[in-house]
Amino acid sequence: MDTTTTETTSTPFPHIPPIIESDDREYQDSGVPSTVAIAGHPLHPLSIIFPIAFLAAALGSDFGYWLTRDVFWARASFWLIGLGLFTGIIAAVIGMSDFLQIERVRKRAAGWAHMILNISLLLFTVINFSLRWGNIEGRILPWGLLLSLIVGTLTSISGWFGAELSYRHKIGVVGAGSKRYP
Repeated sequence: MDTTTTETTSTPFPHIPPIIESDDREYQDSGVPSTVAIAGHPLHPLSIIFPIAFLAAALGSDFGYWLTRDVFWARASFWLIGLGLFTGIIAAVIGMSDFLQIERVRKRAAGWAHMILNISLLLFTVINFSLRWGNIEGRILPWGLLLSLIVGTLTSISGWFGAELSYRHKIGVVGAGSKRYP
């Protein structure tokens, strides 16, 4: 049995083609830490869990209302959208801090796409919440459901770009890399 190993020229990262851009030097870099962290643990990835969960659940409860016309689902959607907006603003403030303080984020199209999509989905969430204010049940169909669907779609796309920043460009991770370039 041959126990020798063969050195390959393959890279240590997955063979997933970049959607927008890639800089292979960043794979060798240790990464750029988040500017908002507790004991080195970045807070932005933690803070996005809640708005994503609330807004996804609001889309589900809108569908529940559409199928059943039960006012429970209308009230649930209203509160879920309100909570999604509140927690989304907190996540946006934390994310904007990284965007403004880490040049590597601003140098990447994924950083700009992530920020613009998140601002857009928060604006759609404000519209959706305002639309339902004072008429929780009457505004779900069709506009509330459509807005929830748009927010859900934008959240998914924005999440892809956020993952590109973390996993491909090593931004907001535990590391000692340059905030500018690898």
